[in-house]
Amino acid sequence: MTRLSGSFFFTLREEPAEAVAISHRLLLRAGYIRPVFGTAGLYTYGPLCLRVLEKIQGIVREEMDATGAQECLLPQLHPAEMWQESGRWAVYTSDGTMFTVSDGTREYGLGPTHEEAVCDFVRGTLSSYRQLPFQLYQIQTKFRNEKRPRFGLIRAREFIMKDGYSFHDSEASLDKTYWQMHQAYTQIFKRIGLNFRPVEADSGAIGGSGSHEFMALADIGEDTILYCDQADYAANVEKALSFPPDAIVNENPGDFQKVATPGIKTVEEQAKLLKIDLTQIVKNVLYMITFSKGGTKPCLVSIRGDRQVNETKLKNHLDALDLRMATEEEVLEITNLKPGYLAPDIAIEKCIRRADKTIESLAHFSTGANENGYQVINAQWDVHYPLPQVVDLDTAQEGDFCHLATDAPLMSARGIELGHIFKLGTKYSKSMKVEFSDEKGKLQPVIMGCYGLGISRVPAAVIEQNAWHDEAGLIWPIAIAPYTVILVPANVTEEAQRTCAEKLYLELTSQGIETLLDDRDERAGIKFKDADLIGIPYRVTIGRDLKDGLVEIKNRKSGELHKIAPEEVFKFLRERLSTI
Repeated sequence: MTRLSGSFFFTLREEPAEAVAISHRLLLRAGYIRPVFGTAGLYTYGPLCLRVLEKIQGIVREEMDATGAQECLLPQLHPAEMWQESGRWAVYTSDGTMFTVSDGTREYGLGPTHEEAVCDFVRGTLSSYRQLPFQLYQIQTKFRNEKRPRFGLIRAREFIMKDGYSFHDSEASLDKTYWQMHQAYTQIFKRIGLNFRPVEADSGAIGGSGSHEFMALADIGEDTILYCDQADYAANVEKALSFPPDAIVNENPGDFQKVATPGIKTVEEQAKLLKIDLTQIVKNVLYMITFSKGGTKPCLVSIRGDRQVNETKLKNHLDALDLRMATEEEVLEITNLKPGYLAPDIAIEKCIRRADKTIESLAHFSTGANENGYQVINAQWDVHYPLPQVVDLDTAQEGDFCHLATDAPLMSARGIELGHIFKLGTKYSKSMKVEFSDEKGKLQPVIMGCYGLGISRVPAAVIEQNAWHDEAGLIWPIAIAPYTVILVPANVTEEAQRTCAEKLYLELTSQGIETLLDDRDERAGIKFKDADLIGIPYRVTIGRDLKDGLVEIKNRKSGELHKIAPEEVFKFLRERLSTI
């Protein structure tokens, strides 16, 4: 019998000072999580939270098993040599993302992801195309050294994740499984009760040829989603494509000339001083690009004055390991100029040059003059400056036009990433020699897919959505609630109330309804507040109405109250739960 009187149960009356996000605040107040030794990004999951996580894992397992995927469990501790094979040891340790340990003779990493581990597992026994395709998945603790852990479970250093991997002999086979997993993820998040969107996404450090993120829509989300309902298009801002509004045309251009613009630091100041529109300016931004094979080169990106460089697109285009905008000191050292005065043709040794598509059609534009304190006006491509190689490096924005429905503007929303699926291709199988013999007996690298889902992030994402919290506390969807019913005898010292509560508990639990009995010797008001705070979907109160042969049932989400006979409680709940 689950009795609160014999349980480790606590709630907080005061608002936690360190919690900014609603989910973080409520999970702490309701006793679901506790920080470990005051360390940001590390939490102990209490008994109630663990039940929520197990419900989520149960849904995930059901949907994964339905696709034919098999569950396994890979190690958390990874030898450095395994990651050096794939080439990612330097990537994940150079920026400190991976926690590393040593036994004095050998280095190890705590797994932030498991592509290398699963490849090592599979390559020992994969031999023939007849074994393909197959899928493996695990639910495992992951470790990532987040520089800014925040929002509680949304961005933590240690977290629970479902990661899956599929293995194929053809792109067609991978594509089939990829969309099967897309549907499985859609079903998982629908069953949980989330408001979410699948969006096209960048593959990031995982790599691969294509990916989708599954975003829970929430104001606190760290990702920006751009979408067009007319074209059924949605993408992460790092990946989104768009048509920006047209540039303002200079109807009465004058001669090309150099103009003094002393002291300006921004394109907004430049536009105001020269009495031109931002769209008539070409700004030139210097980046420092680091490549995986070693070495760093400068890259000058020319883009329209009202637009921003999409650094993810630039990184992918150059196949760079990393990039960053050059500092003011670096710009001065490399060009002898202050930022803002560079022209597209500035002489820089071994410089990569790229132009965003927004400037290709500009005529009579203003840009830097390659001289501190001066800009030029009425410049033209191929007359005054050569046009660099043109690629899409623009950051799409709300209000831009959708590239699939050119008369429809893009809308934006904030999202919390909960799932990410990838077409990895042969990125890892080639480097780690995960091979099979094809029908002709020739060795081929296996083609892979990867499918991640943040289990421990889901409860926080659910709470952040307005439907699942209020001023009184949490409101759990039935599918993942730690218990379906909480029984509250208002005065546990009264034998009739206590006896009725225990009888109801036995009846409900024997019929498969998960029930929590609050038999603490506390004031009724405290127990009611705790029941609301911890978010159990139905509260059954055994109080004064028992003298009239009635108990009260409260729906936590709707607030509806019903007074019925104790013997009708199971039937009442069964009818409502059967419609979910």
